[in-house]
Amino acid sequence: MTPAVRALEAAGIDFHLTEYAHDPRAEAFGEEAAKALGLASQTVFKTLLAKLDDGRLVVALVPVSARLDLKALARAAGARKATLAEPAFAERTTGYVVGGISPLGQKKRLQTFLDDSAMALSTLHVSGGRRGLEIGLAPDDLVALTGARPVTLART
Repeated sequence: MTPAVRALEAAGIDFHLTEYAHDPRAEAFGEEAAKALGLASQTVFKTLLAKLDDGRLVVALVPVSARLDLKALARAAGARKATLAEPAFAERTTGYVVGGISPLGQKKRLQTFLDDSAMALSTLHVSGGRRGLEIGLAPDDLVALTGARPVTLART
């Protein structure tokens, strides 16, 4: 059981877990999950950490079919600039490995931004806290548990 699953259970949130055999050669972890589970790529969200020019770290969730608009993230966070955090730094900060970083149950709670396309979905999927494990839940429940702010973050 991962910290993400424990956080959902502790909050009493309705969710479902799906597992797949992770290919260690895979580089696009979210796209691998979508394909392996037969999910539409716009319903599977990748969790990215970004560093703002004022030194803060934030979490951004965007569909795996899109790229994160760093300028939009910076604006939403009230900063001038945002850059993706180095993978090793993201792992140390969240307690998860890259490809398995969940927005839930992170070691340190960070301000979180969710691409607003998620709010039109009945269910979205995020990493369950390890490669090969996905959590399906309602967008409103993700927002409630993480304090995420829905904003436009995705670029295609």
